[in-house]
Amino acid sequence: MDDIAPASGTEASRAVNPGTALVLGANGFLAGYIIASLRQRGWRVVRGVRASDRALRADEREADLARMTTPEAWRDTLRGVDAVINVAGILRETGVQTFQAIHVDGPLALAQACVSAGVARFVQISALGEPEDGAFIASKHRFDEALLALPLCAVVLRPSIVYAASGSYGGTSLLRALAAFPGWHLLPGDGRWAIQPVSAEDLGTIAALATAGEQRGIFEIGAPQSMTLREYQATWRRWLRIDGEAAIAVPEALVSLQVGVGERLGRGPVGETMWRMLRRGNVTGPDAPARLQAEFGHVPRDLQTALAATPSQVQDRWQAQLYFLAPTLRIAIVALWLISALAGWLTPAATIEALAAGSPMQAWQPVLLARATASLDAVLALLLLIDWRPRPVLGLMGLSVLAYTLAFGVLLPAQWLDPLGGLAKNLLVLPALAVAWVLADRR
Repeated sequence: MDDIAPASGTEASRAVNPGTALVLGANGFLAGYIIASLRQRGWRVVRGVRASDRALRADEREADLARMTTPEAWRDTLRGVDAVINVAGILRETGVQTFQAIHVDGPLALAQACVSAGVARFVQISALGEPEDGAFIASKHRFDEALLALPLCAVVLRPSIVYAASGSYGGTSLLRALAAFPGWHLLPGDGRWAIQPVSAEDLGTIAALATAGEQRGIFEIGAPQSMTLREYQATWRRWLRIDGEAAIAVPEALVSLQVGVGERLGRGPVGETMWRMLRRGNVTGPDAPARLQAEFGHVPRDLQTALAATPSQVQDRWQAQLYFLAPTLRIAIVALWLISALAGWLTPAATIEALAAGSPMQAWQPVLLARATASLDAVLALLLLIDWRPRPVLGLMGLSVLAYTLAFGVLLPAQWLDPLGGLAKNLLVLPALAVAWVLADRR
Protein backbone atom coordinates (compact mmCIF):
# COMPACT_ATOMS: atom_id res chain seq x y z
CA MET A 1 0.00 0.00 0.00
CA ASP A 2 1.16 3.55 -0.67
CA ASP A 3 -0.12 5.02 2.60
CA ILE A 4 -0.89 3.86 6.11
CA ALA A 5 -3.89 5.63 7.60
CA PRO A 6 -3.07 7.50 10.86
CA ALA A 7 -4.87 6.52 14.02
CA SER A 8 -6.81 9.60 14.97
CA GLY A 9 -6.67 13.11 16.37
CA THR A 10 -3.70 15.28 15.40
CA GLU A 11 -2.22 12.65 13.07
CA ALA A 12 -5.48 12.36 11.12
CA SER A 13 -5.69 16.14 10.83
CA ARG A 14 -2.13 16.30 9.49
CA ALA A 15 -2.92 13.61 6.89
CA VAL A 16 -5.79 15.74 5.59
CA ASN A 17 -3.66 18.92 5.53
CA PRO A 18 0.02 18.05 5.89
CA GLY A 19 1.19 21.55 4.98
CA THR A 20 2.55 23.60 2.09
CA ALA A 21 5.05 22.17 -0.38
CA LEU A 22 7.17 24.29 -2.71
CA VAL A 23 7.95 22.51 -5.99
CA LEU A 24 10.80 23.88 -8.11
CA GLY A 25 10.79 23.25 -11.85
CA ALA A 26 7.02 23.17 -11.56
CA ASN A 27 6.38 23.57 -15.28
CA GLY A 28 8.42 20.50 -16.20
CA PHE A 29 7.34 17.01 -17.22
CA LEU A 30 8.12 15.20 -13.94
CA ALA A 31 6.88 17.98 -11.69
CA GLY A 32 3.32 17.65 -12.94
CA TYR A 33 3.08 14.07 -11.67
CA ILE A 34 4.72 14.95 -8.36
CA ILE A 35 2.36 17.88 -7.83
CA ALA A 36 -0.64 15.68 -8.60
CA SER A 37 0.53 13.09 -6.06
CA LEU A 38 1.15 15.75 -3.42
CA ARG A 39 -2.31 17.22 -3.88
CA GLN A 40 -3.91 13.78 -3.66
CA ARG A 41 -2.31 13.48 -0.22
CA GLY A 42 -3.63 16.82 1.00
CA TRP A 43 -0.63 19.06 0.43
CA ARG A 44 -1.10 22.66 -0.60
CA VAL A 45 1.34 23.16 -3.49
CA VAL A 46 3.06 26.39 -4.46
CA ARG A 47 4.93 26.34 -7.74
CA GLY A 48 8.48 27.67 -7.95
CA VAL A 49 8.92 29.27 -11.40
CA ARG A 50 10.95 31.80 -13.34
CA ALA A 51 8.46 34.55 -14.18
CA SER A 52 10.54 37.65 -14.86
CA ASP A 53 8.39 38.63 -17.85
CA ARG A 54 5.00 38.32 -16.16
CA ALA A 55 3.23 38.68 -12.84
CA LEU A 56 3.22 35.65 -10.56
CA ARG A 57 -0.05 33.76 -10.15
CA ALA A 58 -1.59 33.10 -6.76
CA ASP A 59 -0.03 29.63 -6.48
CA GLU A 60 3.43 30.66 -7.73
CA ARG A 61 6.63 31.85 -6.06
CA GLU A 62 9.74 33.30 -7.65
CA ALA A 63 12.42 30.60 -8.05
CA ASP A 64 15.19 31.61 -10.43
CA LEU A 65 18.03 29.22 -9.62
CA ALA A 66 20.50 31.03 -11.89
CA ARG A 67 19.93 34.34 -10.11
CA MET A 68 18.98 33.40 -6.54
CA THR A 69 22.35 32.09 -5.35
CA THR A 70 22.33 33.32 -1.74
CA PRO A 71 20.16 32.06 1.13
CA GLU A 72 18.76 35.57 1.64
CA ALA A 73 17.35 35.59 -1.89
CA TRP A 74 15.02 32.70 -0.97
CA ARG A 75 13.53 34.23 2.18
CA ASP A 76 10.25 35.41 0.63
CA THR A 77 9.91 32.30 -1.54
CA LEU A 78 10.03 30.07 1.56
CA ARG A 79 7.42 32.02 3.51
CA GLY A 80 4.90 29.55 4.96
CA VAL A 81 6.57 26.56 3.25
CA ASP A 82 6.85 23.25 5.13
CA ALA A 83 8.66 21.17 2.50
CA VAL A 84 10.63 21.69 -0.70
CA ILE A 85 10.80 19.35 -3.69
CA ASN A 86 13.43 20.28 -6.27
CA VAL A 87 12.64 18.90 -9.73
CA ALA A 88 14.49 21.66 -11.62
CA GLY A 89 17.22 20.76 -14.06
CA ILE A 90 18.69 21.41 -17.49
CA LEU A 91 20.13 18.98 -20.04
CA ARG A 92 22.24 21.62 -21.82
CA GLU A 93 23.88 24.86 -20.76
CA THR A 94 22.68 28.11 -22.36
CA GLY A 95 23.84 31.51 -21.20
CA VAL A 96 23.46 31.90 -17.42
CA GLN A 97 21.64 28.56 -17.30
CA THR A 98 24.74 26.53 -16.42
CA PHE A 99 24.95 23.16 -14.67
CA GLN A 100 26.82 24.74 -11.77
CA ALA A 101 24.20 27.45 -11.31
CA ILE A 102 21.03 25.39 -11.84
CA HIS A 103 22.14 22.11 -10.27
CA VAL A 104 24.47 23.31 -7.50
CA ASP A 105 24.68 27.00 -6.54
CA GLY A 106 20.97 27.87 -6.67
CA PRO A 107 19.68 24.69 -4.97
CA LEU A 108 22.41 24.86 -2.31
CA ALA A 109 21.44 28.44 -1.45
CA LEU A 110 17.83 27.26 -1.24
CA ALA A 111 18.73 24.34 1.03
CA GLN A 112 20.74 26.63 3.30
CA ALA A 113 17.77 28.99 3.44
CA CYS A 114 15.58 26.00 4.40
CA VAL A 115 17.88 25.34 7.39
CA SER A 116 17.58 28.96 8.52
CA ALA A 117 13.81 29.08 7.93
CA GLY A 118 13.12 25.79 9.72
CA VAL A 119 11.68 24.06 6.66
CA ALA A 120 11.07 20.50 7.78
CA ARG A 121 11.79 18.55 4.62
CA PHE A 122 13.79 18.73 1.36
CA VAL A 123 13.33 16.20 -1.46
CA GLN A 124 15.80 16.28 -4.34
CA ILE A 125 14.98 14.64 -7.68
CA SER A 126 18.40 13.71 -9.02
CA ALA A 127 19.44 11.21 -11.71
CA LEU A 128 20.77 7.68 -11.84
CA GLY A 129 24.19 7.52 -13.43
CA GLU A 130 27.91 8.06 -12.91
CA PRO A 131 29.69 11.45 -12.74
CA GLU A 132 31.96 10.28 -15.57
CA ASP A 133 28.93 10.24 -17.87
CA GLY A 134 29.01 14.02 -18.10
CA ALA A 135 28.57 17.40 -16.43
CA PHE A 136 24.82 16.94 -16.05
CA ILE A 137 25.19 13.92 -13.76
CA ALA A 138 28.33 15.21 -12.04
CA SER A 139 26.66 18.50 -11.07
CA LYS A 140 23.51 16.74 -9.86
CA HIS A 141 25.56 14.44 -7.63
CA ARG A 142 27.68 17.31 -6.26
CA PHE A 143 24.54 18.96 -4.95
CA ASP A 144 23.20 15.64 -3.63
CA GLU A 145 26.27 15.30 -1.42
CA ALA A 146 26.19 18.93 -0.30
CA LEU A 147 22.49 18.66 0.55
CA LEU A 148 22.92 15.56 2.70
CA ALA A 149 25.79 17.23 4.59
CA LEU A 150 23.46 20.00 5.83
CA PRO A 151 21.55 19.77 9.15
CA LEU A 152 18.34 19.20 7.18
CA CYS A 153 15.96 16.26 6.87
CA ALA A 154 16.59 15.48 3.21
CA VAL A 155 16.07 12.69 0.69
CA VAL A 156 17.68 12.27 -2.74
CA LEU A 157 15.77 10.23 -5.33
CA ARG A 158 17.74 8.96 -8.33
CA PRO A 159 15.40 7.44 -10.95
CA SER A 160 16.30 5.41 -14.02
CA ILE A 161 14.58 6.34 -17.31
CA VAL A 162 11.22 7.93 -16.46
CA TYR A 163 8.22 7.45 -18.75
CA ALA A 164 4.48 8.04 -18.66
CA ALA A 165 1.67 6.45 -20.64
CA SER A 166 -0.13 9.80 -20.61
CA GLY A 167 2.70 11.73 -22.24
CA SER A 168 6.40 11.95 -22.93
CA TYR A 169 9.29 14.39 -22.96
CA GLY A 170 12.67 14.70 -24.63
CA GLY A 171 14.45 11.37 -24.89
CA THR A 172 11.36 9.36 -23.93
CA SER A 173 9.44 11.02 -26.79
CA LEU A 174 12.22 9.97 -29.15
CA LEU A 175 12.22 6.37 -27.90
CA ARG A 176 8.45 6.17 -28.25
CA ALA A 177 8.67 7.52 -31.80
CA LEU A 178 11.36 4.98 -32.69
CA ALA A 179 9.13 2.21 -31.34
CA ALA A 180 6.21 3.48 -33.45
CA PHE A 181 8.09 3.74 -36.72
CA PRO A 182 6.02 2.26 -39.60
CA GLY A 183 6.97 -1.24 -40.66
CA TRP A 184 9.89 -1.79 -38.29
CA HIS A 185 10.83 -0.15 -35.02
CA LEU A 186 14.25 1.50 -34.91
CA LEU A 187 16.85 0.64 -32.29
CA PRO A 188 19.83 2.77 -31.25
CA GLY A 189 22.68 0.30 -31.66
CA ASP A 190 21.48 -3.24 -31.12
CA GLY A 191 19.33 -2.32 -28.10
CA ARG A 192 21.31 -4.56 -25.73
CA TRP A 193 21.69 -2.03 -22.89
CA ALA A 194 19.92 -2.64 -19.60
CA ILE A 195 17.51 -0.11 -18.09
CA GLN A 196 14.98 -0.11 -15.25
CA PRO A 197 12.30 2.29 -16.46
CA VAL A 198 10.06 3.85 -13.84
CA SER A 199 6.68 5.44 -14.46
CA ALA A 200 6.26 9.13 -13.68
CA GLU A 201 3.24 8.21 -11.54
CA ASP A 202 5.36 5.88 -9.38
CA LEU A 203 8.08 8.49 -9.06
CA GLY A 204 5.43 11.03 -8.05
CA THR A 205 4.09 8.64 -5.41
CA ILE A 206 7.53 8.03 -3.89
CA ALA A 207 8.35 11.76 -3.96
CA ALA A 208 5.09 12.56 -2.15
CA LEU A 209 5.74 9.83 0.43
CA ALA A 210 9.27 11.18 0.93
CA THR A 211 7.90 14.69 1.42
CA ALA A 212 5.77 13.50 4.33
CA GLY A 213 8.32 11.06 5.78
CA GLU A 214 11.48 11.17 7.84
CA GLN A 215 13.78 9.11 5.62
CA ARG A 216 17.28 10.38 4.86
CA GLY A 217 19.84 9.52 2.24
CA ILE A 218 20.00 8.48 -1.41
CA PHE A 219 17.44 6.13 -2.95
CA GLU A 220 17.79 4.67 -6.42
CA ILE A 221 14.46 4.17 -8.17
CA GLY A 222 13.68 1.72 -10.95
CA ALA A 223 11.45 -1.18 -11.88
CA PRO A 224 11.99 -4.38 -9.87
CA GLN A 225 13.73 -6.09 -12.83
CA SER A 226 15.89 -4.67 -15.59
CA MET A 227 15.06 -5.00 -19.27
CA THR A 228 17.00 -4.30 -22.44
CA LEU A 229 16.31 -1.28 -24.59
CA ARG A 230 15.12 -3.69 -27.32
CA GLU A 231 12.53 -5.14 -24.90
CA TYR A 232 11.53 -1.63 -23.82
CA GLN A 233 10.90 -0.58 -27.44
CA ALA A 234 8.98 -3.75 -28.27
CA THR A 235 6.75 -3.29 -25.20
CA TRP A 236 5.85 0.24 -26.28
CA ARG A 237 5.11 -0.91 -29.83
CA ARG A 238 2.70 -3.55 -28.56
CA TRP A 239 1.06 -1.01 -26.25
CA LEU A 240 0.59 1.38 -29.18
CA ARG A 241 -1.02 -1.50 -31.11
CA ILE A 242 1.28 -1.11 -34.09
CA ASP A 243 1.88 -4.22 -36.16
CA GLY A 244 5.33 -5.61 -36.81
CA GLU A 245 7.87 -7.02 -34.37
CA ALA A 246 10.95 -6.65 -36.57
CA ALA A 247 13.56 -4.06 -35.64
CA ILE A 248 16.24 -2.19 -37.56
CA ALA A 249 19.44 -1.54 -35.63
CA VAL A 250 20.83 1.94 -36.31
CA PRO A 251 24.63 1.63 -36.13
CA GLU A 252 26.01 2.88 -32.83
CA ALA A 253 28.58 5.05 -34.61
CA LEU A 254 25.84 6.78 -36.61
CA VAL A 255 23.81 7.47 -33.47
CA SER A 256 26.93 8.87 -31.78
CA LEU A 257 27.51 11.13 -34.78
CA GLN A 258 23.92 12.41 -34.71
CA VAL A 259 24.07 12.98 -30.95
CA GLY A 260 27.40 14.78 -31.28
CA VAL A 261 26.09 17.11 -34.01
CA GLY A 262 23.00 17.86 -31.92
CA GLU A 263 25.17 18.59 -28.89
CA ARG A 264 27.29 21.09 -30.84
CA LEU A 265 24.18 22.78 -32.19
CA GLY A 266 22.46 22.74 -28.80
CA ARG A 267 19.55 20.84 -30.28
CA GLY A 268 18.01 17.40 -30.11
CA PRO A 269 16.25 15.35 -27.42
CA VAL A 270 19.29 13.27 -26.41
CA GLY A 271 22.64 14.77 -25.45
CA GLU A 272 26.00 13.08 -25.15
CA THR A 273 25.54 12.58 -21.40
CA MET A 274 22.26 10.72 -21.88
CA TRP A 275 23.80 8.63 -24.66
CA ARG A 276 26.71 7.61 -22.43
CA MET A 277 24.33 6.82 -19.56
CA LEU A 278 22.25 4.59 -21.82
CA ARG A 279 25.24 2.66 -23.17
CA ARG A 280 26.66 2.16 -19.69
CA GLY A 281 23.36 0.63 -18.56
CA ASN A 282 21.01 2.67 -16.41
CA VAL A 283 20.18 0.29 -13.55
CA THR A 284 19.83 0.50 -9.79
CA GLY A 285 21.72 -1.46 -7.17
CA PRO A 286 20.41 -4.95 -6.32
CA ASP A 287 18.98 -3.85 -2.96
CA ALA A 288 17.12 -0.79 -4.31
CA PRO A 289 13.61 -2.35 -4.51
CA ALA A 290 13.89 -3.79 -0.99
CA ARG A 291 14.99 -0.41 0.38
CA LEU A 292 12.09 1.35 -1.29
CA GLN A 293 9.64 -1.18 0.11
CA ALA A 294 11.10 -0.92 3.60
CA GLU A 295 11.33 2.88 3.69
CA PHE A 296 8.35 4.00 1.61
CA GLY A 297 6.12 0.94 1.30
CA HIS A 298 6.05 1.41 -2.47
CA VAL A 299 8.02 -0.22 -5.30
CA PRO A 300 7.65 0.96 -8.91
CA ARG A 301 5.71 -1.31 -11.26
CA ASP A 302 7.32 -3.00 -14.22
CA LEU A 303 6.67 -1.42 -17.62
CA GLN A 304 4.11 -4.01 -18.77
CA THR A 305 2.03 -3.60 -15.60
CA ALA A 306 2.11 0.20 -15.74
CA LEU A 307 1.11 0.32 -19.40
CA ALA A 308 -1.64 -2.26 -18.90
CA ALA A 309 -3.28 0.13 -16.44
CA THR A 310 -3.64 2.78 -19.17
CA PRO A 311 -4.73 1.38 -22.55
CA SER A 312 -3.40 3.31 -25.54
CA GLN A 313 -5.67 5.43 -27.70
CA VAL A 314 -5.38 6.69 -31.25
CA GLN A 315 -4.01 10.01 -29.91
CA ASP A 316 -1.01 8.14 -28.49
CA ARG A 317 -0.19 6.79 -31.95
CA TRP A 318 -0.62 10.26 -33.40
CA GLN A 319 1.86 11.70 -30.91
CA ALA A 320 4.43 8.97 -31.52
CA GLN A 321 4.18 8.90 -35.30
CA LEU A 322 4.05 12.67 -35.73
CA TYR A 323 7.35 12.99 -33.88
CA PHE A 324 9.47 12.74 -37.04
CA LEU A 325 6.83 14.26 -39.33
CA ALA A 326 6.77 17.53 -37.38
CA PRO A 327 10.39 18.55 -38.16
CA THR A 328 9.99 17.24 -41.71
CA LEU A 329 6.98 19.50 -42.22
CA ARG A 330 8.88 22.46 -40.78
CA ILE A 331 11.85 21.88 -43.10
CA ALA A 332 9.47 21.68 -46.08
CA ILE A 333 7.89 25.00 -45.07
CA VAL A 334 11.30 26.65 -44.73
CA ALA A 335 12.30 25.34 -48.17
CA LEU A 336 9.06 26.55 -49.76
CA TRP A 337 9.46 30.03 -48.28
CA LEU A 338 13.09 30.29 -49.42
CA ILE A 339 12.11 29.20 -52.96
CA SER A 340 9.32 31.78 -52.89
CA ALA A 341 11.84 34.43 -51.81
CA LEU A 342 14.20 33.49 -54.64
CA ALA A 343 11.34 33.62 -57.13
CA GLY A 344 10.35 37.08 -55.94
CA TRP A 345 13.91 38.37 -56.23
CA LEU A 346 14.90 36.69 -59.49
CA THR A 347 11.76 37.02 -61.61
CA PRO A 348 12.41 39.73 -64.20
CA ALA A 349 10.60 43.03 -63.68
CA ALA A 350 9.05 42.80 -67.14
CA THR A 351 7.45 39.45 -66.28
CA ILE A 352 5.96 40.84 -63.06
CA GLU A 353 4.62 43.94 -64.83
CA ALA A 354 3.09 41.79 -67.57
CA LEU A 355 1.34 39.64 -64.96
CA ALA A 356 -0.20 42.71 -63.31
CA ALA A 357 -1.09 44.46 -66.57
CA GLY A 358 -4.76 45.25 -66.95
CA SER A 359 -5.57 44.58 -63.28
CA PRO A 360 -5.90 46.93 -60.29
CA MET A 361 -2.47 45.65 -59.15
CA GLN A 362 -0.85 47.55 -61.99
CA ALA A 363 -1.07 50.73 -59.90
CA TRP A 364 0.55 49.14 -56.81
CA GLN A 365 4.15 49.12 -58.04
CA PRO A 366 4.07 45.35 -58.50
CA VAL A 367 7.86 44.94 -58.92
CA LEU A 368 8.59 46.72 -55.64
CA LEU A 369 5.79 44.72 -53.98
CA ALA A 370 7.23 41.41 -55.28
CA ARG A 371 10.73 42.27 -54.02
CA ALA A 372 9.40 43.32 -50.60
CA THR A 373 7.28 40.22 -50.10
CA ALA A 374 10.24 38.08 -51.21
CA SER A 375 12.36 39.67 -48.50
CA LEU A 376 9.62 39.02 -45.95
CA ASP A 377 9.48 35.37 -47.05
CA ALA A 378 13.24 35.02 -46.54
CA VAL A 379 13.14 36.57 -43.08
CA LEU A 380 10.27 34.33 -41.95
CA ALA A 381 12.01 31.23 -43.36
CA LEU A 382 15.24 31.98 -41.49
CA LEU A 383 13.40 32.71 -38.23
CA LEU A 384 11.58 29.39 -38.49
CA LEU A 385 14.83 27.60 -39.35
CA ILE A 386 16.52 28.83 -36.14
CA ASP A 387 13.37 28.07 -34.13
CA TRP A 388 12.85 31.67 -33.03
CA ARG A 389 9.31 31.89 -31.63
CA PRO A 390 7.94 29.37 -34.15
CA ARG A 391 4.27 29.90 -33.39
CA PRO A 392 4.22 33.66 -34.11
CA VAL A 393 6.38 33.06 -37.19
CA LEU A 394 4.03 30.36 -38.50
CA GLY A 395 1.11 32.64 -37.74
CA LEU A 396 2.67 35.41 -39.84
CA MET A 397 3.29 32.93 -42.63
CA GLY A 398 -0.35 31.89 -42.54
CA LEU A 399 -1.55 35.50 -42.63
CA SER A 400 0.75 36.32 -45.55
CA VAL A 401 -0.49 33.29 -47.53
CA LEU A 402 -4.10 34.18 -46.74
CA ALA A 403 -3.59 37.81 -47.80
CA TYR A 404 -1.77 36.75 -50.97
CA THR A 405 -4.50 34.24 -51.82
CA LEU A 406 -7.34 36.70 -51.27
CA ALA A 407 -5.65 39.56 -53.11
CA PHE A 408 -4.54 37.55 -56.14
CA GLY A 409 -7.70 35.43 -56.12
CA VAL A 410 -9.86 38.53 -56.46
CA LEU A 411 -7.61 40.78 -58.55
CA LEU A 412 -6.06 38.07 -60.78
CA PRO A 413 -8.68 35.30 -60.80
CA ALA A 414 -7.01 33.54 -63.74
CA GLN A 415 -4.31 32.41 -61.29
CA TRP A 416 -6.77 29.85 -59.87
CA LEU A 417 -6.60 27.98 -63.17
CA ASP A 418 -2.81 28.07 -63.59
CA PRO A 419 -1.75 24.69 -65.09
CA LEU A 420 0.83 24.15 -62.29
CA GLY A 421 -1.54 24.86 -59.46
CA GLY A 422 -0.94 28.54 -58.82
CA LEU A 423 -3.21 29.81 -56.10
CA ALA A 424 -4.92 26.43 -55.73
CA LYS A 425 -1.85 25.09 -53.93
CA ASN A 426 -2.49 27.52 -51.09
CA LEU A 427 -5.60 25.53 -50.20
CA LEU A 428 -3.13 22.87 -49.00
CA VAL A 429 -0.46 25.25 -47.68
CA LEU A 430 -2.84 26.97 -45.24
CA PRO A 431 -3.89 23.82 -43.32
CA ALA A 432 -0.26 22.58 -43.44
CA LEU A 433 0.80 25.78 -41.66
CA ALA A 434 -1.99 25.28 -39.13
CA VAL A 435 -0.77 21.74 -38.41
CA ALA A 436 2.81 22.99 -38.04
CA TRP A 437 1.56 25.68 -35.64
CA VAL A 438 -0.08 23.01 -33.45
CA LEU A 439 2.97 20.73 -33.59
CA ALA A 440 5.29 23.57 -32.59
CA ASP A 441 4.18 22.97 -28.99
CA ARG A 442 5.89 19.62 -28.48
CA ARG A 443 8.52 18.18 -26.17
